[in-house]
Amino acid sequence: MIHTITVLRLARILSAVLVSVTMSPFQANGAPEPRGGSTEGAPPPIHNEARVSLAGLIEELNQVNPEIKAARQQWEAAKSVVPQVQTLPDPTARLGYQRMPMREPLQGTMYGIGQEVPFPGKLRLRGEVAQREADRIEQEYLAVRLRLIARLKEAYFDLHFVHKAIEVVERNKVLLMQFEKTAKSRYAVGQAAQQDVFRAQVEISRVLDRLAVLDQQKESLHAAINRLLNRPPADPLGTPDEIRVNMLTLSLPDLNQRAEEFSPILEASAKGVERGEQVLALARREYYPDFDVSALGLHNDRIGDNGFRVMLGIRLPLYYRTKQQEGVQQALSELTGARDTLVNTRQFLLFRVKDDFVQAQRAERLVAILRDAIIPQATLALQASQAGYGVGKVDFLTLLNSLLTLQESELELHGEMVAHEKALARLEEVTGGQLQGLPAGASSKSTESRESEMPDIKTVKHR
Repeated sequence: MIHTITVLRLARILSAVLVSVTMSPFQANGAPEPRGGSTEGAPPPIHNEARVSLAGLIEELNQVNPEIKAARQQWEAAKSVVPQVQTLPDPTARLGYQRMPMREPLQGTMYGIGQEVPFPGKLRLRGEVAQREADRIEQEYLAVRLRLIARLKEAYFDLHFVHKAIEVVERNKVLLMQFEKTAKSRYAVGQAAQQDVFRAQVEISRVLDRLAVLDQQKESLHAAINRLLNRPPADPLGTPDEIRVNMLTLSLPDLNQRAEEFSPILEASAKGVERGEQVLALARREYYPDFDVSALGLHNDRIGDNGFRVMLGIRLPLYYRTKQQEGVQQALSELTGARDTLVNTRQFLLFRVKDDFVQAQRAERLVAILRDAIIPQATLALQASQAGYGVGKVDFLTLLNSLLTLQESELELHGEMVAHEKALARLEEVTGGQLQGLPAGASSKSTESRESEMPDIKTVKHR
């Protein structure tokens, strides 16, 4: 009897020693760090990969993205239309021969020039229409830039989360493999059930499954970012820089004001309304006639003398009921539609500002709770579970649940950090530029003074 008790005590001591060797301490941020011993299943050296900065990617995006380049060329083409429509129609050169069967026949060559002259004000209005259209396309070009920068930031932050998730899961895979060894050792001496070993193996398999999914997501994000940068999808990308949660200092009214003053999306709709007003004015001016002025020189071959002829033609709007009147109605309908589009765009824009603002606020609160409360508490719980499992006071399921709780909390923390930065990226898209560095309660004047801090985005206030 005494011999049996001694053997059991020795087995318990051996088990405790094994646990103390295999169970690792924790990092200051609450994430377990494997030490002292086995490196089997250690995470790949992600930190050795080349770092890729977001600022460098944005600069490259502005230079090589084909959608941005195409939008800029459309703007350049629209600007070239303005001088064309403000110029008089090309004159007409005329050359002919005439012979009049008179008592003294008049015959000889004719030569001259003719010029169509629109009614005064029409050319100016056509130029105004073309200029407003060019302004609208310019704002669309700026909106395309902001949209693609926001998409690039979102993909970059998602890639950062995937890399962090791989680090966390790889680290926990090492711990789970150590837990499996410990459970096997304890099972061998009768201190644990065989189901502890099976459960550890199941969780290791789940970790491998999760790593496969994360690896696929990483490759997909690489391809998405490379597409934006006009690179081959299979090109390597590197590891994103560490991100830091930048608290949003602007209030919702400030963001709404910035959106209404600086958003290219809204400005494009406003320019569409201005263009519609000029189109309507031009359609009403079409009721007035255009002119055709021509001057002809005449040479009489029989008498060897020269003469001239000057003529003024008037183009009469005779069919105004089915032409000019319908043109005015068309312009009125287009103007009404442009105004409705402006109202709809403004409402949608303010909705996006509110939605992204509350998402950023939520992420800020959750980051603080996870970082300052949940993760430290989960770390202490796992440490206590390790100590309890080592002396047989805690079962393996409790130990495993403590590890998985800490893992999910760490993943949630990185996810909320990324969600916060993505919300800021979307806010920058709809408010016309960079938000970082702006003080709380920034007025329109202070915002205008910071245009140089925005990523080369031209901003124009609404009239």
